[in-house]
Amino acid sequence: MMCAMSDKIEVQPSRAGRVLSRLRRVSVLDWVRVGLLVIGLLCVATGLLPRAQAADNMRRVGPLLLFLGSVIVLAQLARRAQVFDVIAHRVAIAGRGNYVALWALCGLFATLTTTVLNLDTTAVLLTPVMLALAVPARIAPLPLAMTTLWLANTASLMLPVSNLTNLLAAGRVGLDGAGFAARMWLPHLVSVAVTMACLWIFYWRRSRRGADRYLPPEPIRIATGRDRALFAATAGACLLFAAAIPVVGDQIGLAATGAAIIAVLAYAVLDRSALRLSLIPWQLLIFVVGLFLVVPTLGRFGLFDLMRTLIGADPGASGAVRAASAGLGLSNLANNLPAYTAGEAAVPAGNRNQLLALLIGTNVGSVITPWASLATLLCLEFCRTHGVRVPLRRFVATGAVLAITATSAAVAALLLTG
Repeated sequence: MMCAMSDKIEVQPSRAGRVLSRLRRVSVLDWVRVGLLVIGLLCVATGLLPRAQAADNMRRVGPLLLFLGSVIVLAQLARRAQVFDVIAHRVAIAGRGNYVALWALCGLFATLTTTVLNLDTTAVLLTPVMLALAVPARIAPLPLAMTTLWLANTASLMLPVSNLTNLLAAGRVGLDGAGFAARMWLPHLVSVAVTMACLWIFYWRRSRRGADRYLPPEPIRIATGRDRALFAATAGACLLFAAAIPVVGDQIGLAATGAAIIAVLAYAVLDRSALRLSLIPWQLLIFVVGLFLVVPTLGRFGLFDLMRTLIGADPGASGAVRAASAGLGLSNLANNLPAYTAGEAAVPAGNRNQLLALLIGTNVGSVITPWASLATLLCLEFCRTHGVRVPLRRFVATGAVLAITATSAAVAALLLTG
């Protein structure tokens, strides 16, 4: 009897300990996301945000959530199949120990990942791969980290899929994937070019990186037939998704879902243990839902009026500059997603250039503060877990230079082609 009671006494602390252990693994950022969702639901429950308006916002954000969830699942399975690792090692090998070549190749890799998949893929998947590459190749980790962090934001102008704000803007101005790319290709190239110049000056040149050459790593060799099949299936799914972008129009969420299904089916046949609920990026999804409930509520109580005052209604160059400046400023004070949604409500319906300039300000300008974009937060979290120190003063100062110069140059390119 006493033994049975003793066993019961031991079981309860064990279960409580497991619960506490799981709670400790939830990061501060995750608690912020959950808190934002709870606040948003309270806004609806208390009537601060009318239920009809909340329902309209959820109908608008539904396809975006489908896209985000699907593309992150696809990218995580591709990473598990070593698609990103193989590419990263090949990039480092192609550089042949030359830092100038590595700077260009890493910039191209991060730009393509951000453009074709999206900025969160670059932050979540490419950042840890690049940081892990730093050890065997003896590459200075900070230049690699800043390359993915900056280009995750500044290379996200080209396609609607590159950034959640792009999907919102494309719907607002009535552009499909091809039309959006035709309008934004020059601002995108200018933004990337300015970013690459700033990366070299502030992080990649000899006095900053601290070495003349690096050691090219050995290529990754996928040994088993099963792993080669998974590699081929997930890489093929990524390529199919990229090829579908110009032709699917506003059904990009369905294209991403189709590609993710291909990858999931491959793993269901060959490696079912990889298919876990943790593949679904619940943190990102609830963050977006919370924002789309909280920001409209703030808008009803003065935020939209403030943005109208800052942005104005001029459809010309002055209005574009004001919109980009307001987007840049609010993104770094709060976050780029609420900055865009608040600014979008303030831009008159016919001012297409002004809306796209706002988009440039929120995408390209969100590199000054650590919380300016979700991608920045994710990149910095990976730096912390990999033991890579990013000096805050240097981060803010160099980010301010990049934000102002790249945003100004991209807006000028937008007006030039508009």
